[in-house]
Amino acid sequence: MARRSRSPSTPKGNGHATASAPVDTTHDYTDEDHAGDTASHGARSKSLPCHPSLYPSGQTSLSSIGIQAFLLGFTLAASLLSTTWLVLHERTIWRLPAFFACLSWFHFFEYWTTAHFNTPATQAASFLLLSNGKAYNTAQSLAALEIVVSNFLPSYQALGVSDYTIAAGIVLIVIGQVVRSVAMAQAGTNFNHTPQKVRKEGHVLVTRGVYGWLRHPSYFGFFWWALGTQILVGNKICTFGYLLVLWYFFQQRIEVEEKLLVEFFGEEYEAFRHRTRTGIPFIP
Repeated sequence: MARRSRSPSTPKGNGHATASAPVDTTHDYTDEDHAGDTASHGARSKSLPCHPSLYPSGQTSLSSIGIQAFLLGFTLAASLLSTTWLVLHERTIWRLPAFFACLSWFHFFEYWTTAHFNTPATQAASFLLLSNGKAYNTAQSLAALEIVVSNFLPSYQALGVSDYTIAAGIVLIVIGQVVRSVAMAQAGTNFNHTPQKVRKEGHVLVTRGVYGWLRHPSYFGFFWWALGTQILVGNKICTFGYLLVLWYFFQQRIEVEEKLLVEFFGEEYEAFRHRTRTGIPFIP
């Protein structure tokens, strides 16, 4: 952290002029004075430490974090405004910006929750915008494509869609997002976006809060959040596709991860697994 330099004319550190050190209002400052100040400031700036990971090519690149945060904020605001306008004008394409709003909200909270509760593990990739894998990006692209195509097929788009299904989609999105974010917050430094094959120092088994009911609440949250987005926008093909792909993905991931957790925590994890559920259908 940069320190504030103390001027000789202000012997006290509270930032106010004192009677013993009146402010000099008669001095006529010149360009040489400013040049000296600039040189001194430059020297102090160069002496401040800066970790290499903060530079553009680093894992915690400040420029990358800044641009990703800006883009997500801009997309969220534009999507919410567009959705509102389109709904008020009864345009069915409102589903597309609504979907983008859900994605923007999700990716922002992935980073913010990690940064706030698991600071040591925070990277520019914690947004998961470019690091969630090809399968994830393909799924979201196909969902957006179905929204666009179905907008030209009114009968297909209206099939099975009602105010109740839209409300159900919103409820699932909110529940999924809240549970996932709370799980990440309560796990703190014990949370990782990828399964850890080696138990790191300080890694403990979290059994409090939402972990008292759900064994993998972050997976539960993402599973229902993703399905909720497709139900909200009325995608039929992608709802079914998301259900199959996500179930298979989490079934495989949980199986592998729990083998590692048994190695890490032994009987403690066995007891924890026995008294909790995953909350994902047909995955006990």
